Amino acid sequence: MSRWLRRLFAVLVLRPVAFLMLGLTVRGRENLPKAGPAIVIANHNSHLDTLVLLSLMPLRQIDLVRPVAAADYFLKNRYLAWFSLHILNILPLERGNAARGEDPLAESAAALDRGEILIVFPEGSRGSAEVMGKFKGGVARLKERYPEVPVVPVFLQGAGKALPRGEIVLVPVVVDAVVGTPIPWSGNRAQYTQGMEQAVRALGAHLPPVFDDEED
Repeated sequence: MSRWLRRLFAVLVLRPVAFLMLGLTVRGRENLPKAGPAIVIANHNSHLDTLVLLSLMPLRQIDLVRPVAAADYFLKNRYLAWFSLHILNILPLERGNAARGEDPLAESAAALDRGEILIVFPEGSRGSAEVMGKFKGGVARLKERYPEVPVVPVFLQGAGKALPRGEIVLVPVVVDAVVGTPIPWSGNRAQYTQGMEQAVRALGAHLPPVFDDEED
């Protein structure tokens, strides 16, 4: 049942919101993974980021796409947990499990072993609207384990203005998504993390700003 509900949500909600309400424009869509295992990384300013990325995926792949999301937020009550697990199909990440001696990447690794496509925001949490933070090293550690798995960078612009952190009212701001080619493994985790950040920034370098914030 979840499979059909997920598809209905994609057709009736995700795509109309992304392409009609937000006027989503996509460049480089052909670079999105055609199959798993794969990792899609993007900058993160809004909960819309996940919905935008999901809206780009073909319906035939939607069951394989697993947004990696913080369990303490998305599972904080039973209604949000049901929606997150059954409709968004998240892969819950237990923050703090490394401090308990557990492998924080175990579930992500298992998902790649199953041939799934992970959506990961390497900044770790939503930043200020349209401000990109420093990337963390989790994806690089996964890439070290799975050097053959493609890591596809995406730059998102506008979602942080359309639905900023802490807001619940959607603002009609045009959202852009630019998809790049997979980032090859460098052989070094620190270098790879820096390379991912640079790759994502470079994708957005030539986009016009969302709107002019300069005061008159």
